[in-house]
Parts: sequence; structure tokens; C-alpha cells
Amino acid sequence: MNFRMIWRILSFILLVEAVFMLPAMLLCAFQKETVSAVSFLITIGIVLAAASVLWLLSRKAKKGFYSRDGLICVGLSWIVMSLFGALPFRISGVIPNYIDALFEIASGFSTTGASIINNVEALPKGMLLWRSMSHWLGGMGVLVFLLALVPISGRNDGYTMHLLRAESPGPDVGKLVPRMKQTATILYALYIGLTVLDFIFLVIGKMPVFDAVCIAVGTAGTGGFAVTNDSIASYSPYIQGVCTVFMFLFGVNFTCYYLLICGKIKNVLKDEELHWYLGIALVAIIAVTLNVRSIYDSWGETIRYSAFQVGTFMSSTGFATTDFDQWPTLSKAIIFSLMFIGASAGSTGGGFKVGRGLLVIKMIRRNVRQVLYPQKIQVVRLNGRVVDEGVLRNTNAYLCTYVIIILASFILISFDNFSTMTNLTAVVSCFNNMGPGLEGIGPTLNYSGYSLLSKLVLIFDMLAGRLEIFPILVLFSRSAWRRR
Repeated sequence: MNFRMIWRILSFILLVEAVFMLPAMLLCAFQKETVSAVSFLITIGIVLAAASVLWLLSRKAKKGFYSRDGLICVGLSWIVMSLFGALPFRISGVIPNYIDALFEIASGFSTTGASIINNVEALPKGMLLWRSMSHWLGGMGVLVFLLALVPISGRNDGYTMHLLRAESPGPDVGKLVPRMKQTATILYALYIGLTVLDFIFLVIGKMPVFDAVCIAVGTAGTGGFAVTNDSIASYSPYIQGVCTVFMFLFGVNFTCYYLLICGKIKNVLKDEELHWYLGIALVAIIAVTLNVRSIYDSWGETIRYSAFQVGTFMSSTGFATTDFDQWPTLSKAIIFSLMFIGASAGSTGGGFKVGRGLLVIKMIRRNVRQVLYPQKIQVVRLNGRVVDEGVLRNTNAYLCTYVIIILASFILISFDNFSTMTNLTAVVSCFNNMGPGLEGIGPTLNYSGYSLLSKLVLIFDMLAGRLEIFPILVLFSRSAWRRR
């Protein structure tokens, strides 16, 4: 175990977190929100002190960074980032209970958007900005950000691919270009470009600049923290339309955008995951539109609400424009199913991922064929290429672990005695980084009623779901901490 390199990376993580707190602190000072400004100043001091200690511990860090080190480093990074990120809420008194504050910021970094705050409009603007920025930082991943911009060590030393694999969503992570640093830079360049484009379109729709910043970074990270109590419902149809489009765009594998920039349009058009992602979205929109038509005044309004809600669940963003908990059972069943499906691999969205689901379907088909033709060698192909058996094994392991964690979490939070649907959608929503659920945690309600134990379980679910389970689980393995 290369502890010194892990401490070095953690020190950089904390440094990045402190830098991202600065805009919120300055906004608090500008708005004369003195208590909040001081809470950010104190937190930044604590974070920098912790980063300094970790930097001193990492002196003379040596090369030799393995897969195990990468998993542990990523898991620790997100936990440490959340523990410190909750401090401004607690120190300022905006959220008096530290576990509640931890729930809020873990929801932000994991891009879940689940909240325990009853009146977000009463929050200081600096706190609202910090909540939203946590989405943006967590959307693409803070370690990807480090790989793109910060020279953690003088040479590659083999750590980059292990970190990117551990933090990036999807069944498999590959390089866009030969050098991993270039890959990370390209990913963040695309991420920043789409975020700025979203912001511009929102401002054109006459959304206030502060609101546009928060909503743009929340949409980019597919988070869901809004700055109004009714989420996006009070904004114009144009703004809702912009959010709908960009939620779907951020749910697409970023590799597709890179291929488009390179002029490889045919490769994008042949992408099977993209076909399924768009196909599922279209079928869901049509089905929901037909099912809820009687609720709204016109076809245009019905399509707008249906497309937005399908987009917010499929991309795992969590914004809302209507109380979908009042929809007919069929429509609620569809959006509940979309919680599981989620976005594309390699996007900022959550869920099981369309690509991983596609692999499961192809494996089932292969197994059926092997039963029919046992002497024939069967392979699984995706986009015309044979999928490595290691990727298939990992997908099977992920599916099994995915189901076990959801069931275990569902049982644990059921001690709070909420309705079955409330508890089930709470777990599914948090684990798939969605945000709102049904019944007791619907779009007009929140998670504040849950006990501290249930909130800790849901915090685990949010972080494990964002990091694709294993970087968090490996922290509980005794063998993972043994020295080689």
C-alpha cells in the first residue's frame, strides 16, 4: 500500500475543495452574510491545515501505485471531501446537526440532490452556491479534475489510470488519447464547455444570473439542488425546455462528444448505448405523455412536463417541474424504472447505466444460445467489438452487489416505519443518485424525517452509488489495508 502517495493526493483534494469554497465565501461577504462568510473562512483554514499535515506525511512519496491503491484513494477522497464540505453548514448554524449537514453535502458531491432542507429560499446565497458547486465538482469527479490540471507528481508513476478507472462511471474506462492526462483534460474541457453553453441559454431566457449559475452547474453535474422551493416549476417554459435538453446531453457518454469534435460522426451514429439511451427516453416520453394527457390543459404542456420528468430521472438530475407523485400509477412505474436504468456510461449521470444494462441483456442472450448450442463458442459484442470476459465478470459482480446493497439498505431504513414505497424509492433514489422519490420523499417533500441512522445508511448509498460501489466497499476490507 503506497500510503504516502495516497496522503499526497488527499492533500491536493482538500486544496481543490478549499479553492472551490472561495467563491461562496466571497459571495457571502458581498451579500453581507457575515456569519456564513466567517464559517467558510474557518472551514477553509481547517481544510488547509489538514492538507498541510497530509502533505508533510507524503514527503518522499515513491512510485508504485496499484489498482488497490487507486480504489482506496478514491473512496477516502470522497469521504474526506464530504466530511470537510459539511462544516460551513454546521459552523454557520444553517444546518444545526452535523449528520444532516453531512447528508446535504454528500448528496451534493455525489450529484444526488436529496435534501433535508425545508426552505432553501431562506438559505444565504453563498450556501446555495456551495451546494450547487458541489454538484459540479462531483459530476465529472474531483480526481479527474486533478489529473487534468494538477501535477500530483513529477511523473505519471502509474497512478492515473487506476484513479480514473475507480472514479469514472461505467463498466469500463478507456483512454480517449494515449496519455491519461490528456484524456482527463479533454473530459473537463467538454464538461466546462457544455456548462458554459447551458448557462448562456439560461441567461438568454432571462433567468437571473445567480440562478443561472446554480442551475447550470447543477444540470452539468446532473445533481438537482435548486435555489427555489419549487425546483424549476416557477421558471418559464423556455427555461424548462433548456434544462430538459441539457439534462439529456449530460446523460450521454462524453466519448461521443469527443468523437463528434474529431469528425467521427459515423462512430457516434453506430454507438449501441446511444441508440438505447435515446430509444428508452423516447418511448418513456410517449408513454408518460399519453398516460397523463388528461391532467394538463394542452398537448404541448403535457409533452413539456413528460419530457422534463423523463429527462430528470434518466439523467439522474432530480429537478422537477410538476408533482409527478400525483401522476397515474403507470407513469410513476415508468419513472421508478428509469431510476434504475439511469444515464450512459462515461456521463455525469447516475443509475445502473444503459451500457451496463445492455451488457446484461447480451449476456442473457448468450447464455440462452449456449444452452441451445453448447458446442458453439459464444461471445458478447458491443459496437461490433468483442467485450472482454473480465468486463463481463465485473458487470455480473456489480449487478449482484447492486441488488444486495439496495435490499440491505431498504431493510435498515425501514426501522423508521415510513411506507414501503417511501423507503424503497429513498434507497433506490439515493443509490442511483436521483434525489426525489415517491410518496414521503416526493418532489414537494424531502428526507428530513428520517432518523440519523437512516441518513447515515443513505449517505453510504449516495457515495457508493456515485463511485460504482467498489471504491467504498474496499475500505471495509481488512486485506485491502495490508502492506505488500
